[in-house]
Amino acid sequence: MARRPVIGIATQNLPGVVGERPPCWLMGHSYVEELRKVGAIPWLIPLLPHDPDTLQEIFRRLDGVFITGGVDVDPRSYGEEKTPWCGTTDPDRDAVEIALLRYALDHHLPVFAVCRGIQILNVACGGTLYQDVAMQVPAALKHDYFPTPQQPSRKYLAHDVAVQPGSRLRSILGECVVPVNSMHHQAIKSLAPNLRATAHAPDGIIEGVEGHGEHYLIGVQWHPEELTDTQPAMARLFTRFIDAARAA
Repeated sequence: MARRPVIGIATQNLPGVVGERPPCWLMGHSYVEELRKVGAIPWLIPLLPHDPDTLQEIFRRLDGVFITGGVDVDPRSYGEEKTPWCGTTDPDRDAVEIALLRYALDHHLPVFAVCRGIQILNVACGGTLYQDVAMQVPAALKHDYFPTPQQPSRKYLAHDVAVQPGSRLRSILGECVVPVNSMHHQAIKSLAPNLRATAHAPDGIIEGVEGHGEHYLIGVQWHPEELTDTQPAMARLFTRFIDAARAA
């Protein structure tokens, strides 16, 4: 039986409620389940930005890094003041994910990032974000198709993305145009210098990035974990990532 690679996933803070629950670290089931289904061992990483020694010991045990969706990235992490358009942030998560990504870059660990993940990847590599696409790019499409009690599905295909020929992402997805779901209101503004934009929405918003070299480094703005049961191309994003982590 092939060795199961260990994949690190940073968690997110859930504030405590007096008399109900203490503060918690949490992560959505679908991310963990998709990794487990393709043979990985998911390792949920606590948010310990003030204990770098413990984090380094965790990082050293990883074969790959998966960065998930979640709350907004704090603009202070890329040198901007927070505007009223920016939503809830989690500075501890930002700090841990940036440290985790920089460790992965330095040690050539495979990286796969989705939704907020592509955004924090861009920040970790030196790029910036739109704090709110609708406010800062008025001509942009609607991207924030978040579930509601009336429309709870996370599988709604909101728009197409055009995938760049010759990219690693194109080789995985197998198509030049792919329909995707869309549950974000932030996006990449200035692309980090060591990343390459490999997919775009019709309005020009960056929807996919990867590294320039051989290092396995892919980020997508949509949520493929919600589409693996209906789109084989989305399932391949996970299997190829785990193949790279197993090889590494």
